[in-house]
Amino acid sequence: MRNLFDLSGKRALITGSAQGIGHLLAGGLAEYGAEIIINDRTQARADQAAQALVAQGFHAVGVAFDVTRAAQVEQAIARIEEEIGAIDILINNAGIQRRFPFTEFPEEEWDNVIEVNQKGVFLVSQQVAKYMMGRRAGKIINICSMQSELGRKTITPYAASKGAVKMLTRGMCVELAEYNIQVNGIAPGYFATDMTAALVNDEAFSAWLYQRTRRRAGENRKN
Repeated sequence: MRNLFDLSGKRALITGSAQGIGHLLAGGLAEYGAEIIINDRTQARADQAAQALVAQGFHAVGVAFDVTRAAQVEQAIARIEEEIGAIDILINNAGIQRRFPFTEFPEEEWDNVIEVNQKGVFLVSQQVAKYMMGRRAGKIINICSMQSELGRKTITPYAASKGAVKMLTRGMCVELAEYNIQVNGIAPGYFATDMTAALVNDEAFSAWLYQRTRRRAGENRKN
């Protein structure tokens, strides 16, 4: 079964992968042979996360760029392609969440959520796809969310951003299929991460979560 998922010789860029689900995804791909490119806004955090994989015997490097800044994204992707090698797999994982009642949600925080969660996916995918199109090969995976299918109080902009990513994924499928580029979206449920700590520690949320099938949040660990 392992050979079915053999990624030897492939190179994967995972945005926002210095911690949380992103780092877990990076480790999973590394286990199946992929060379990993860790991304974070700061080089120190990217390097630290990459070194954690290297210490386990995997091949990983850190590259810092802000997914919301078009110039940074373009320069970073060009540098990766020229100095590290072709990006075979892109996972758009970078994301943030802010919580306020709908009528009190600050415009600035709305902008922050939309920029990272929606615009970031667009900008990084756009640059990576240009290189994949030239090779007529590639895989792009967008991390959506169960919130793209339902709503919860205080995170309306987050749900809106993930709904947009779902439709962006569909649009990318249509545009990139002729270049043999596969685009998929994954919609995880709740995981216990730094971003969701406030929810996991909330009694009302925990009571709601207990009604779900697994009766708990996902955990950042291998089974």
